[in-house]
Amino acid sequence: MKVIDEVELPITITQEDSLFQKLLPIDPSRTCDCKPTHINCLTAKEWLKCQIGVWQFNYEKRDVRDRKLHPATFPISVSKRIISLFTHEGQLVLDPFVGSGTTLVAAQDLNRNAVGFDLQEDYIKLCEKRLASNNFFNQAQQIAVQDDALNIPNYFEAESVSLIWTSPPYANLLNRKRKNKSRRGNERKNEQFDQIEQYSQNPRDLGTMEVEEFTIAMGDIFERLLPLLHPKAHCVINVPDMWWENKRITLHVAIIEELRRRGYELRNTIIWDRTNIVNRIGIFGWPSNYITMGTTFEYLLDFWRPPN
Repeated sequence: MKVIDEVELPITITQEDSLFQKLLPIDPSRTCDCKPTHINCLTAKEWLKCQIGVWQFNYEKRDVRDRKLHPATFPISVSKRIISLFTHEGQLVLDPFVGSGTTLVAAQDLNRNAVGFDLQEDYIKLCEKRLASNNFFNQAQQIAVQDDALNIPNYFEAESVSLIWTSPPYANLLNRKRKNKSRRGNERKNEQFDQIEQYSQNPRDLGTMEVEEFTIAMGDIFERLLPLLHPKAHCVINVPDMWWENKRITLHVAIIEELRRRGYELRNTIIWDRTNIVNRIGIFGWPSNYITMGTTFEYLLDFWRPPN
C-alpha cells in the first residue's frame, strides 16, 4: 500500500474493492521544479534525442519477454521515452489497455502518477507483481484496475490527465495460428508455431473484433477519454500494420481517421524501428514474394486534445 492525503491506495483495484468505478484520490499536479513554461522535465540533450522521427529501443532484464505471460509486450524504454517527453514529474498518465503493466513500471521509475486498465485478471496480477518488485523511491502512485476501458471516466476528473499512452489490441489479427514466416529452417517450428497468441476470447476484448468493429470500438473509448485530457495534452498510441489473408491491414490509418472524427488532432507520426530487436532478419520471401515490407517497424501515433 502507498499513502496519499491519508487515503490508502492499493496497487490493484478489482470489482470487489471500494474504489471500483469511483473517483481516485490522485493529485495530478507537477511535483518538479521546472519553470511554468517548460512542457516536460527533459534536459536539452535529452530533448534533442526525441526530435528524430525514427526511434530505436532495447530490452532490459525487467522486461516481460515470455509470450505465455502476454502475447504482445514492448520494452520499458519505449514507455519511458514517451512519458518523459509529454509529462512532468507528478502528472497523471493513463493507459486504457495496460496489459503486462509496462506503462506503470516506467511511470514508477519516472515519478509519474499512472493508472492502467485491463479486462484480464491475469494481467492485473502481473502488473501487481511487477510494481511490487520495482523501486519505491518516488512519491507518485501507480495503480492497475481490472475494468472495461469504457468505464474509465468514472475514475478521473475532467482535464486531469496529462498523457494517454497505450498499445491496444490489434483487432482480431493475433487470433490466428502463428506460422513463423519470418524464420528459417528448424527455427520455424519452435514452441510458437501453430499457436494462437491471443489475449482472450472475451467478446468485450477488442482483440476478438473484426477490424471495422475494432475501429469503432476504439473510437467510442477514446471519445470518452478526450474530456479527461487537459487541452494540448497528448495521446500516443503504438500500433503496427499487419498482413491478413494476403492483404495489408493498415491499422494506423484506421485509427488516425477514427480519432480525428472523435475530436483528436494528429501531431506527429513516429516510426519505431525494431530492426535491432527482431529475430535474425533474413531475405524473407526471396525470390518470389515481398512478404516482409513493414514487419520491422511500428507506428507511435501522437495525437493531442486541441486547445479550447
